[in-house]
Amino acid sequence: MTKTIVMIHGMWGSGAMWSNYHPFFEAHGYRVIVPTLRYHEPEYRITPPEALGTLSLLDYAADLEALIRGLDEKPIIMGHSMGGLLAQILASRGLAEQLVLLTPAPSAGINALRPSSTRTFLSVLTQWGFWKKPMRVTFEEAKFGILNELSPDEQVAAYQDYSYESGQAAYEIAFWIADRRHAARVDATKVTCPVLTIAGGKDRIVPESVVRQTAKKFKSTYKVYKKHGHSVLNERGWEEIAGYVADWLKVSSLKQD
Repeated sequence: MTKTIVMIHGMWGSGAMWSNYHPFFEAHGYRVIVPTLRYHEPEYRITPPEALGTLSLLDYAADLEALIRGLDEKPIIMGHSMGGLLAQILASRGLAEQLVLLTPAPSAGINALRPSSTRTFLSVLTQWGFWKKPMRVTFEEAKFGILNELSPDEQVAAYQDYSYESGQAAYEIAFWIADRRHAARVDATKVTCPVLTIAGGKDRIVPESVVRQTAKKFKSTYKVYKKHGHSVLNERGWEEIAGYVADWLKVSSLKQD
């Protein structure tokens, strides 16, 4: 049976963010599914629904869990950025055969705030009530913290595809200690599948020091790409990272067998 990969995008994104990884892994023989999170479709890019602002990580996870439980096999779950945190939540529910975390947002218990990440979110964090509104970082903030390893033309193109994001979800990640629902909590003891965690040495929104703590939490295989930033899905040289992931999936699968 062909193995399935469910690829989960991060903040402000859509399934289209996997436009490099999707065909790459299909060429390696996988069935690839690239869902778009609720209210992240192109029609909401200009004017987001107010309901987006109060969506929780748990809402996103519920949508994804329903998709995964409808599959005919337990999939590999691959997540980037906030999608990496959603992947951790899903894996803790026993839904992943293997888990790949690409520059993942951290779960509760890991301090995500650093000077560079705070600067990236500054326009959001200084807006009262951001936790209940749709939000989006400015182009200058995105260039600094997320798109810093892309060319100027690539930065413009990438930002034009940005959706709005849930302020509530951002709050749950950054201020997990105050979140009564503990939406970002992940019980590492319940993640029993093999885990690969990848960091970018030039990542400013989720710095390598933060990603390293995620890798340690899950006792995962850990790889740092020193010349890469946060946008490992489409920075120059993404093929090397994707190739490493593909090799790891094969090796860890053989170990399981």
